[in-house]
Amino acid sequence: QVQLVESGGGLVQSGGSLRLSCVVSQRTFRWYAMGWFRQSPGKEREFLAGITSTGGSEYYTDSLKGRFTISRDNAKNTVYLQMNSLKPEDTAVYYCAARRLAVPTMFSVDYEYWGQGTQVTVSS
Repeated sequence: QVQLVESGGGLVQSGGSLRLSCVVSQRTFRWYAMGWFRQSPGKEREFLAGITSTGGSEYYTDSLKGRFTISRDNAKNTVYLQMNSLKPEDTAVYYCAARRLAVPTMFSVDYEYWGQGTQVTVSS
């Protein structure tokens, strides 16, 4: 059973920063591509960023405009999402996801494992 546990969410003022972490309970973590998604009430789950199993390539949705950075530490079985210049519209539940292939995609159906989510609230 693969478990993903996110942390690092919370309440932050507009313009602030947060770093989300996702720890994966799987020795073969280094073989998985990882992705970050978010979902706000009434909206579909949205792809934010993905990273290959080796960490050599990163992918982002265009709307982030360089504000978010994904990274991973395979020695710690952890993937991160650094979020800067946060805006109220970034308020959502943030999820990490693992894919049993080396390359991430932007489609949630391609990921086999999901965390429980962590709430991020950005106040204006």
